[in-house]
Amino acid sequence: MKNKVFARAFTYSIPVLLGYIALGGAFGLMLSRNYPWWLALVMSIVMYAGAGQIYAVSIFAAGAGIADAMLIQFVLNARHIAYGITMLKKYNLAGKYKPYLIFALSDETFALLSSLPDLQENAHPETLDERNRFMFYVSLLDQGYWVAGCTLGALAGSIIPLGMEGIDFALTALFIVLLIEQITRLKKATPFIVASLLTVAAVILLPNTISLLGALAISLAAVHFISHYNNARAKGDSC
Repeated sequence: MKNKVFARAFTYSIPVLLGYIALGGAFGLMLSRNYPWWLALVMSIVMYAGAGQIYAVSIFAAGAGIADAMLIQFVLNARHIAYGITMLKKYNLAGKYKPYLIFALSDETFALLSSLPDLQENAHPETLDERNRFMFYVSLLDQGYWVAGCTLGALAGSIIPLGMEGIDFALTALFIVLLIEQITRLKKATPFIVASLLTVAAVILLPNTISLLGALAISLAAVHFISHYNNARAKGDSC
């Protein structure tokens, strides 16, 4: 049974595997220009922050201080607060897996796990344990992909001089792939379209320092309103 759960988790996480090997490799290459290759391995295990790691290397290479780096990381990763809250119901039932699930909740892992249906507290123990192990395996595999990509990229960059042109687009490309995957799986394009349009508007209208947080807050509010409206309309039609 455990092997079957792991196999399902691996199949489910293949989109992240393809993206993280490429994106992690890009990060490793970038890091190897200024730091030893093994730092990519350490950061990927201990920090595991994706875009946060990329920005950390960039700002320290530019000579930024600790205070500036902490502020930038807080603003950059504040989005985790918003979508982390939406995972409370799933993670509160995760038992011994909960600490690691919280640590390993990346954007891509959230994209995979958030679409899983919720289970109730009175669910059958075997069903609940299988769900928890599935979420744990997906999270562990995703971090493993990231660690492997970062380490391989750093090793390659330390041995072979490679150009960096176009590497910064790897993160954007990964999010596009995950977006398409989620639309295909959920078969509901409206929330994604609304969030995309509002994000573009926020980037244009809001200052750069708050555009990311503003886009996130406005998009979440709009999608929540649409969902509430559709549910109320569905109940009205059924009456």
